[in-house]
Amino acid sequence: MMNRMTRTMLAALAAVALPTATLAQEVTLRLHQFLPPVATVPAKILKPWGEQLSEASGGRIEIQHFDAMALGGRPPELMDQARDGVADLIMTIVGYTPGRFPRTEVFELPFMMKDPVGTSRAFWQMVESDFQGNEYADVKVLGAWVHGPGVIHSAEPIRSLEDMAGKTLRGPTRVITDMLSELGATPVGMPVPAVPEALSKGVINGTVIPWEVTPAIRSSELVSNHTEFTGDEALYTATVVLVMNKDRYESLPDDLRAILDAEAGEKLSTFAAQAMLDADAPGRAIAENAGNNIIQLDAEEVARWKEAAQPVIARWVAEMDEKGIDGQALIDKASALIDEYSQ
Repeated sequence: MMNRMTRTMLAALAAVALPTATLAQEVTLRLHQFLPPVATVPAKILKPWGEQLSEASGGRIEIQHFDAMALGGRPPELMDQARDGVADLIMTIVGYTPGRFPRTEVFELPFMMKDPVGTSRAFWQMVESDFQGNEYADVKVLGAWVHGPGVIHSAEPIRSLEDMAGKTLRGPTRVITDMLSELGATPVGMPVPAVPEALSKGVINGTVIPWEVTPAIRSSELVSNHTEFTGDEALYTATVVLVMNKDRYESLPDDLRAILDAEAGEKLSTFAAQAMLDADAPGRAIAENAGNNIIQLDAEEVARWKEAAQPVIARWVAEMDEKGIDGQALIDKASALIDEYSQ
């Protein structure tokens, strides 16, 4: 009888302890990305986000950061690394895999972006309502955002549309290199980490990047001219995503997945966009303090660039139509959301 009572008590204790053990499960996630650790995205976004996720989970979720492609491969391979489980999480520029995520390109079209935080909210809404179910079906998107206004950084001054002729400029994505070509330059596509060497060796005469990137790649030391665009609309922006291996996401305990979801999505997307925008001013200050030439194109000149870029948009719509995607509908929806969230 005593043995039966003991067994019963032990079984009852085990039944009580099991949920507690399950709840106490800890998860370590490896996050891989291409930027050096001092850059804005890892330093001001990914690592603070990882700390917040750890705090929200009571220390049960830990993010291990692997910067500057520390796990191997090249930046264009990051999306596949997330899909295949080489890394649990990756951050990348979507356009580093040209043509693979065509719907997302709508946010990279010339002069589409207004306020980057509002544009990022629009981007996230379209990921949730559309993109996750089709072009991101192989991964789980946790955040989607854009950087601040794109600036031209060049060895020679660019004060007008005509000054683009004869310039060899780096562009980050397919859409943006097409735009540079339409505006008269010779575009060269390359990831951010390749830019310093290309500038120092004269492979390119300049690059388009937001101000916040310039300290990490020392572009204000390598070139001395910087062309900005006045007005509400930016010359361009690039799309950025944080995605997770789908099986890894779905294997998380329900409570930890709920915590991850609460710290991701629009909350992460707006936080990231604001952090990148905030970092523009310090990057610009470095160029100012160096005595570099900062050129601001007036509204009349910007209107000329905007008009000259229209064929890029028309070509993109035609390409989408060939893929069976209503490109104009994507533009209309993205524009409406950007206007709504940028007020």
